[in-house]
Amino acid sequence: MKWVTRRNIKVDRVACPWLIRRFVDPAAQFIFVAEEELLTTAGKENAIPFDAPRLSAVKLNHRAERCTFEAIIVDYQLDEPGLERLALIVRAADVKGQEHVAEEGPGLRAIAEGFSLLGLSDEERLARQFPLYDALYEHSRRQNDSRS
Repeated sequence: MKWVTRRNIKVDRVACPWLIRRFVDPAAQFIFVAEEELLTTAGKENAIPFDAPRLSAVKLNHRAERCTFEAIIVDYQLDEPGLERLALIVRAADVKGQEHVAEEGPGLRAIAEGFSLLGLSDEERLARQFPLYDALYEHSRRQNDSRS
């Protein structure tokens, strides 16, 4: 399946592809376009659009104070241990005013900004940051286990 989002990815638009590949669609292909091209590209490519808060036609999007990562968890009924905790970290990093929901959030935001400043392509940002999300997921999963 193809998925399409806005280019110049940062927190949520890196976290969502990681989540999709890991738990929804291991063979997912991602397309990055200008926001004004997102819906047209989705139609042409038969792709699922995600994370475009200014486009109300996009179903997989921010919902109230929650980020798109959380919308994917809900819509695809993902319940793996640690995902809820990781979702809070992503929200704290991605949504201004939500930094308080996870202490790791500001650090993740700084890392995402740093990758943006390196001038890497969106595809390279995914490749380099997926291991970071693997590590954050393991951290979140183990925190979940220690609370049980």
